[in-house]
Amino acid sequence: MKEVEIRLGTLEELLDDFPKTYEINKDEVTLRLMEPEDGPLMLDFAQQLPYHDLLFLRRDITRQEGIDKWVRDIRNGAIHSIIAENASRVLGYSTLHRNDHEWSQHVAELRVLVAPQARGTGLGRVLTREAFGLAMAIGVEKVVARMTLDQTGARTVFEELGFRPEALLKDEVKDRAGKKHDVLFLSTEVEAFLARREAYGIE
Repeated sequence: MKEVEIRLGTLEELLDDFPKTYEINKDEVTLRLMEPEDGPLMLDFAQQLPYHDLLFLRRDITRQEGIDKWVRDIRNGAIHSIIAENASRVLGYSTLHRNDHEWSQHVAELRVLVAPQARGTGLGRVLTREAFGLAMAIGVEKVVARMTLDQTGARTVFEELGFRPEALLKDEVKDRAGKKHDVLFLSTEVEAFLARREAYGIE
């Protein structure tokens, strides 16, 4: 798999780069921007994920109302989502969600989900870095991510990009069986990331 280059440029310039094609684990994978019309496609994808993978999300995307909110946020520009798919199915996505509070517009949350059959292939790293490029383009100064403590693969990818643990929230989420889980918050300053850009192949 070729190394992902995080380009520096305007949002329009970066969006024009999509769709992109990568060879990942001998499979041709296309990355494209999610459109409002992709709602049914993403609902089907979400309903095939292990439930535990969904615990750190803001909304339940296995339900139509969760998808409707996602689509609404894409329409109004609050969210930018990148879909990864091969010839037969969606393999994953990354989403950059700008903070809703006026005083925290410089902060965005980065979320990545990869289908079980595509994990360990490097796809999560590709999706993460592509979304990080969008974060830089829209002027985000701080990027945060959240995950449960046992999502060690995801944590490794984020820490490669310079994310560091910032907070641990005890019993922050409760699954459908009523079991509580801690949530780890990680963050990185974009300025600090740019200072290390040579390590990540940025143009």
